[in-house]
Amino acid sequence: MLFWNTLKISARSLLANKLRTALAMLGIIIGVASVIAMLAIAAGAQAQVMERVERMGVNLITIRPGEAQHRGRATGRVDILTVEAAEAILNKVPHVARVTPVVQSNSQLSFGNNNTNSSLYGVAPSYLGIRDFSLSGGRIFTDDEVERRSSVGILGAETARELFGPLDPIGQRIRVGRRQVEIVGVLQEMGEMGWFNPDDQLIMPYTTVMSRITGDNYLREISVQTSGREHLPEVEERITALLMNHFNLQPHQDDQFHVRNQADMIEHADAMARTFSFLLGGVASISLLVGGIGIMNIMLVTVTERTREIGVRKAIGGRRRDILRQFLLESIFMCGWGGLFGVVLGAGAAGLIDRLSDFSTIVQPGGIVLALLFAGSIGLFFGYYPARKAAALPPIEALRYE
Repeated sequence: MLFWNTLKISARSLLANKLRTALAMLGIIIGVASVIAMLAIAAGAQAQVMERVERMGVNLITIRPGEAQHRGRATGRVDILTVEAAEAILNKVPHVARVTPVVQSNSQLSFGNNNTNSSLYGVAPSYLGIRDFSLSGGRIFTDDEVERRSSVGILGAETARELFGPLDPIGQRIRVGRRQVEIVGVLQEMGEMGWFNPDDQLIMPYTTVMSRITGDNYLREISVQTSGREHLPEVEERITALLMNHFNLQPHQDDQFHVRNQADMIEHADAMARTFSFLLGGVASISLLVGGIGIMNIMLVTVTERTREIGVRKAIGGRRRDILRQFLLESIFMCGWGGLFGVVLGAGAAGLIDRLSDFSTIVQPGGIVLALLFAGSIGLFFGYYPARKAAALPPIEALRYE
């Protein structure tokens, strides 16, 4: 039998039972739509995570203190990082473009009757360049103001709105604890970066914060910007060696501080996002398998119902491979059309999720191709046994079937 004739017979058989065919396809439609939507959510989450990591700074290396241990349990932060260590990194490590000490705490900020809790960061003027922050108004405090421990600060956009509303914050004075601080700049709004919101902060000279607000003698972090991304591994290695020597640490004490470069952060974030993608894709694929079982069930019922038809076709010369091909084509038809409808439904669902929720979704062509290939494979896999059963029916027994 010609392939084209087999194709027409398969299509006619499916259209003869439209409702049953539609119900059989429904499992595949839902499965493919789930895979497309879940992969789109995962791709959107991955893109957001990567964007947030990259927005944290350009060619960034961070040095943070380790955790103090007592009997194998963490008891707090190791107070080890100093301003002198930050200066040593800037002066002695090649390919370092900028360095800033960082101290941090939470403070109550107030202006008139308005007040808010916000993150307070004590940094050097280079901090804004390292973190790739820009100002919507005002200026950055100067090195001279850092030396003089001046009470000046830069507000995040959200904090500025909460304290000043429509008023211009530049030149105004706010209260930080019991100290008056003059606002000299406001950051451009950036949006949240996961655990860190640059729009909700007050940035001041680290000397002022350490000596007049928190009383800290040690730093929470040292941020370093290299002259190029290609220098990140080398600079990280040299910083580690410098700090081990600067603090007179032995090799077994390398847990006293942690050095992380941006490439490591991106790699870690990407690995987490890929794991998330596999998890969501795997869960959604289960519904495709369930749909395939539904196809197999329907095809077995179809073979039983059409036993006499199979016997007649074999009796007039129908070959085994023609019968096998016909039933396989019917199974693939249902999975193929179900897959196409599922792509449309899944892409539409992803678009609605992106529009109506906080989740960002990205429908990727690779996800569509993967879902369609998976649907076709399911059609072949779950359709083969019913097709083989139909092809193996003896003509005499099939003709006798009532």
